[in-house]
Amino acid sequence: MVGRLNRPGVAPGAGGTRQNGTVYLLASRTGNGEILVTALDAAGAPTAPAERLTQLDFPAFVAAREPAGPRWVWDDTSRWSPGLLAAGTRVRRCHDLRLCHAILRGSELTRASELAGRAPGGWDRAAALEAAVPQGATLFDLAFDDEPADDDTMAEFLSQLQAVASCPEPGRLRLLLAAESVGALIAAEMQFAGLPWRTDIHDRLLTAELGPRVAHGTRPERLEELAGRIRCELDDQVFNLDSQQELLKALQRSGLMATSTRAWELKKLEHPVIEPLLEYKKLARLLSANGWYWMDTWIVHGRFHPEYVPGAATTGRWGASGGGPLQLPRQVRGAVVADEGWKLVVADAAQLEPRILAALSADTAMAAAGRDTDLYAGIVASGVVETRDQAKVAMLGAMYGATTGESGRLLPRLARAYPRALGLTEAAARAGERGDIVTTRLGRSSPRPGESWQATQAQAYDPAASDGDERRARSQARDWGRFTRNFVVQGSAAEWALCWMAEVRKELWSLRGTEAPDRPAAFAATPHLVFFLHDEVIVHTPVALAGEVEQIITRAAATAGRLLFGDFPVDFLLTAATVDSYAEAK
Repeated sequence: MVGRLNRPGVAPGAGGTRQNGTVYLLASRTGNGEILVTALDAAGAPTAPAERLTQLDFPAFVAAREPAGPRWVWDDTSRWSPGLLAAGTRVRRCHDLRLCHAILRGSELTRASELAGRAPGGWDRAAALEAAVPQGATLFDLAFDDEPADDDTMAEFLSQLQAVASCPEPGRLRLLLAAESVGALIAAEMQFAGLPWRTDIHDRLLTAELGPRVAHGTRPERLEELAGRIRCELDDQVFNLDSQQELLKALQRSGLMATSTRAWELKKLEHPVIEPLLEYKKLARLLSANGWYWMDTWIVHGRFHPEYVPGAATTGRWGASGGGPLQLPRQVRGAVVADEGWKLVVADAAQLEPRILAALSADTAMAAAGRDTDLYAGIVASGVVETRDQAKVAMLGAMYGATTGESGRLLPRLARAYPRALGLTEAAARAGERGDIVTTRLGRSSPRPGESWQATQAQAYDPAASDGDERRARSQARDWGRFTRNFVVQGSAAEWALCWMAEVRKELWSLRGTEAPDRPAAFAATPHLVFFLHDEVIVHTPVALAGEVEQIITRAAATAGRLLFGDFPVDFLLTAATVDSYAEAK
């Protein structure tokens, strides 16, 4: 299996998951709306009679049992956590059955389990319903349509325990399931607490870029000016500039051999229209993604409450179902401002995916190049390439399958210097081209290509296949190979990031500083995560604790590395800054 080549041993699971002595509290809803809580041991056997609770009583029940450190088991954290947070109750650990089901259903490690072999059912639908809960809401405000019955929840949990216990390397999956589940808690907490946001600053930033505010659906002054220049340069006053198809035709009528309207394609062309057109596209994107309408919709009481979706991508990367938190452009980051008496600690992992690749492949030479320094600079210092830009281009080519241009020219040098790392990506690509599965460090597996892909490959082997059939099959195989090439690296990086955030959250839990007025009780005095983007986090913290928070974030990065890769000598370097505004961190 490609994702398992030459790996150091896996450390015990994040958050202290124990095989023996674990106390599980399985929560589900009965037909009459009550909540049924069943205490289970590590094997899933009940240890006491189930308790029946009303929805109003449940938060206090949870709060009373949290000091004992149970792991709550429920169908979907996005359904349960918001109501608990609204009541002032936080949960340290949980097991999210829907998210864990998706991992176990597709993992190569559990392919022989009953869970993987059963027919698709209700547990296979999308995990997150992402119901936003207003401040002060109670559990009665939550809708639990299609809630699994108590016996279904119990049966699913037992099935998951069996799948993990019967797999060849249960420690890997236990760590992944724990990290994925705590990620769901973090997502719910970040949405509930919100990212501090100043609408007055946001308005000023937009006005400086776009001109004074206008009615929704109307072009601001700066965009209208650019539109006029573009139409003049193209000698066409009637085409719809915001229609990609009409813009492409207008460019072609002006003699430009444009094949798309993507910015990187337009930059290859020489014409007076290109400069205003690129500026127009940039500002139009700002207006649509983070303009005044977005501000009015998503900023509530000085907070941005994004709707994160953990595990949205097949690699385990997060997505979003609202608000666009995974793409906050630099133009508006100045509006992210800490509360008075508080700070933002902004941290991101330097060259995360290349470092993950070095550890995955146990390539000690590549790991050494990044020890205590910028990895790309280390590659240059090792004499592999001449410049940092070349090192970056070559490494991205290795991870994403670029074989032409500058990347293709530099890849042989990289392969000679780091044969284990490049060998792993090549093996992953070849597996994908065959239609095989690859697996991340902790056990998340890639999906198999679909039926149309399989049919195209089969057609190429038919004696009557044409040259076109063979070209199409080779092209699709290469495309899938590029997907699997990056899957093992990107997926393992997502696992590292989950473990990193889990450790940060765990250490922040007990810190307390000056209480912020008019903030939810769970986050009024405690530093807490407020933003996450693949390899970057922001913690909102009282000023007096900012230095300690920086240390926690840095320690957590090293801990996440040990959890995934044991004692393999790879550094996960961070850049961290304590600032008043997000714009100051970059």
